[in-house]
Amino acid sequence: MLLGIGVSFMLPFYWLVSTSLKPDNQIFLSPPAWVPHPVMWSNYPKALTYVPFGNYLFNTLTICALSVFGTLFSCTLVAYSFSKIRWPGRNIAFMVLISTMMLPGQVTMIPVFGIFKSLGWIDTIKPLVVPHFLGSAFFIFLLRQFFMTVPLELSDSAKIDGCSEFDIYWRIVLPLAKPALATVALFTFIGSWNDFLGPLIYLNDETKYTLSLGLQQFVSQHGAEWSMLMAASTVMTLPIVVLFFFAQKTFIQGITLTGIKG
Repeated sequence: MLLGIGVSFMLPFYWLVSTSLKPDNQIFLSPPAWVPHPVMWSNYPKALTYVPFGNYLFNTLTICALSVFGTLFSCTLVAYSFSKIRWPGRNIAFMVLISTMMLPGQVTMIPVFGIFKSLGWIDTIKPLVVPHFLGSAFFIFLLRQFFMTVPLELSDSAKIDGCSEFDIYWRIVLPLAKPALATVALFTFIGSWNDFLGPLIYLNDETKYTLSLGLQQFVSQHGAEWSMLMAASTVMTLPIVVLFFFAQKTFIQGITLTGIKG
């Protein structure tokens, strides 16, 4: 059963790779040609030079790196406050925070765009990066659940030794939360890497485009360069697949442990 499910999930990816290696006359054959013949390896260098792929890759990696750093910095601080520090109205503030998860992004899209336009941030990467430094309700909830599994005795012992709240957060809680941090980092990286709507709305200058917008450059008024489009899509997909395989143990552990304690 698992093998059948795995094959069904891998089939679209196989078709993506197969199409990227086909000549144009085999892409829309009926019945479909599952194995390309001949194998057109030349589609890959053509795809990477058809658009400024290196520039788009640099822009995407810059946004992803800043987004991951901003998310980890802001969400861990807020999650620590909600889980380890007792202050008046903490539970009410946490419920208000969680309630914001019920608002779909389409509802706040126009007001947020208006805010960024008034700040003069349109056609910059700031609208794609700065919100990550202001926290995310889902990641704060995820990290809070994990931080609550850290025994209070560790924090109390650190306070007796003269540690401040920030010292406890930095030296004790964060080192113990590596699986949860890896999970949040991976989610954020994948979200920023695959984001299409954000760059489409806020970026106008082609030199600032990301990979997702770069793929759109393969589509023109006269159709699409399908083989090169699939080759570029394969190159864009491979880093995510490789990243997950290297981080899957930590990722699955983080997902599992964050739901132990409510």
